[in-house]
Parts: sequence; structure tokens; C-alpha cells
Amino acid sequence: MFSDNDAYIIGLTGMSGAGKTTACEAFRDAGFGIINCDTVSRIVVEKGKPALSELCGYFGEGILLSDGTLDRKGLGRLIFSDEKARASFNEIIYPYISYEMIKSAVKYIDEGYRFILLDAPTLFESGTDGFCDKIVSVVADKETCLERIRKRDNLTYEEAVNRLSSQFPPEFYRERSDYCVENKGSTEELRNEIRKIALKIGVADA
Repeated sequence: MFSDNDAYIIGLTGMSGAGKTTACEAFRDAGFGIINCDTVSRIVVEKGKPALSELCGYFGEGILLSDGTLDRKGLGRLIFSDEKARASFNEIIYPYISYEMIKSAVKYIDEGYRFILLDAPTLFESGTDGFCDKIVSVVADKETCLERIRKRDNLTYEEAVNRLSSQFPPEFYRERSDYCVENKGSTEELRNEIRKIALKIGVADA
């Protein structure tokens, strides 16, 4: 999207628990400017932000904690177990996230970065893939992802299954990505795969 500025936007996505965090760190080490979609998604629903007001208008103020901030866990349980609620949430939140991510990308370009990574678990769902010059996905087998999700987010097995079931299967990412990494080995093996991809994209010192 920003190729006229001699800058390249790379989208990083994939299955929850597959190893995207490690992949992102490897891209950062290779010199990429990183835009973390999870961080952006938290910022846009902060107290007093328009996105939070819009969510309350749809779901009601029951999604708020006593201090007026978003009850992220409560809302998460709702949208990961109810497909209609999840679709409505996404429709409300994605435009705000995309806008902030574009702002961040422009800021990196102004600072002289040539390679920028969108670390976006919902890259395809939000339509943000349309901003990317290349797309990299990380996938892993279901049980490995479930175990990582449970440990990382302190979820029950059922909650982890609901979260993973709400996402696309590995085949989806394989078919739509320029590079799809199968994370079957060690952390260092994954980092090596990412360094190889960075070199193919054009990073000289990855």
C-alpha cells in the first residue's frame, strides 16, 4: 500500500497460540517497525473513547466494570461463545483499529522505516490485509495451540476451545499468505524461519 514511499507493510497473523509473539520478536530484531494490533485494540476501547461508547450502545453497560472501564474478560466470554455477538463486536471495533494502525504505519514511514510489520491476529477479518504488501502466517497443530492459550491467558480447556474455534483453521492461512510458517519445532527454529522470510522480503541484515 505504501510502496510509493519505498516502505513495505508486512502483515503477520495466524492461529492463536501458534507462536506469533516469537515471530514478531524476530521481525523486530531484523529491523521492522512493529504495530501490535492487540495493543491498538486495547487503546481504542479505553474509558471515554468513541469505540467503547459504541460498544456500550450495542451490548449495554453490563460490559463495563465498576470503574467504567471495559470488562475485557466478561466481553471475551460473550463474543467467543456467541457468533452473532462476535460479528457485531467486530463490525464496531475493526474500523477504529484499522484507522489507528494506519496512523501508526504513517508515523513509522515519517521516521524513516522501510519495513513495517502489522502484528494482527485478525488481519483478514478486519480487512487490514488489504494494506499489506506481503502476508506472513504462523500455524501449529490444534492441541499445541490449546495448551499455549490455556497457559498464556489462564483459561479453562473449554474457554480455550471456544477461542480457537472462533478463528480460521490452518488451511485458511496457508491459502492466503505469501509465507506460512508451520511452527513444529523449537523457538530458535521458528526465529530462523522468520529471518529467512525477512531476507526474501528484502531486509539486507536479517
